[in-house]
Amino acid sequence: MVHWGFIGCGSVTEKKSGPAFNKVDGSRVVAVMRRDGDKAKDYAERHGIGRWYDNAENLINDAEVTAVYVATPPGSHAEYAIAAMKAGKPVYVEKPLAASYEECLEIQKVSEETGVPCFVAYYRRTLPYFLRVKQLIDDGALGKISTVQIRFALPPRDEDMQPETLPWRVKKNLAGAGYFYDLASHQLDLLDFLLGEITHAEGFTANIGGLYDVEDTLSGAFRFASGALGSGSWTFVGPKDTRTDVIDFVGTKGKLTCSTFGFTPIVLETSEGSQEFMEENPENIQFYLIQSIVNYLNGKGEMPVSTCASATRANWAMDKILGTIHQ
Repeated sequence: MVHWGFIGCGSVTEKKSGPAFNKVDGSRVVAVMRRDGDKAKDYAERHGIGRWYDNAENLINDAEVTAVYVATPPGSHAEYAIAAMKAGKPVYVEKPLAASYEECLEIQKVSEETGVPCFVAYYRRTLPYFLRVKQLIDDGALGKISTVQIRFALPPRDEDMQPETLPWRVKKNLAGAGYFYDLASHQLDLLDFLLGEITHAEGFTANIGGLYDVEDTLSGAFRFASGALGSGSWTFVGPKDTRTDVIDFVGTKGKLTCSTFGFTPIVLETSEGSQEFMEENPENIQFYLIQSIVNYLNGKGEMPVSTCASATRANWAMDKILGTIHQ
């Protein structure tokens, strides 16, 4: 039985992840922590969790906690993940793994030195929707992949318009970057899963809207080890009431179009015609990944598909596009 302790119990844990830890066989949440003790207590009482803390060290040192879920903003991921692994407790970290590629390397190093596993919440690797995309690619429906293109645009959120109370996702010290880190991390990790490692990447960034200090518009180009080429454009100051969420895969035999967040029908176009595919998500979208982690920790399954090693590659690609690393 895996006994989980949560460091951070904000909105992501209410439905996307939190309930899954108690739904999966061989798993139970026994403690939660939040710096605001009243909020930690409220969360624990609402979810039937026995103990709550306002100090991460106390949760990590709780003898009943055998694994730790880090669900804080990225700026504190490295601190908490490393502390948990040094205490001998496996960790499951929200994405992105950390606030920089360098911090990801530190986490990976500690995991390797201690032998304590670190997993990352890139749950799209386990969703039926993206497993269908992977099946179509791996089965050769597109032939040899030549290009992939990400097109992503969102209008500003209401909270982005309030300079005195900006969300943490656009505060560099808390998030590492802006919405690019929060959202494109899923896309670049997904491409790593579907097409293999990105070996070269570069990009341009801009702050078009001036609503906050970090980048709000980006353009990137990248190359995969397979030789396929990729590009992406992201803006978070698009026109009101519009949303673009498209990934196009082009191969020598066909084209596949899907979305990252909207789960629009997967469209496969070949010389034989056009086909559409749809798949259902679990009620708690992180369920399948959490299930695979619990099974592995209980000695009943293979290594899960999202580890600190794979997640570090996503941070590398993002930081290369941001221009913050030169290696």
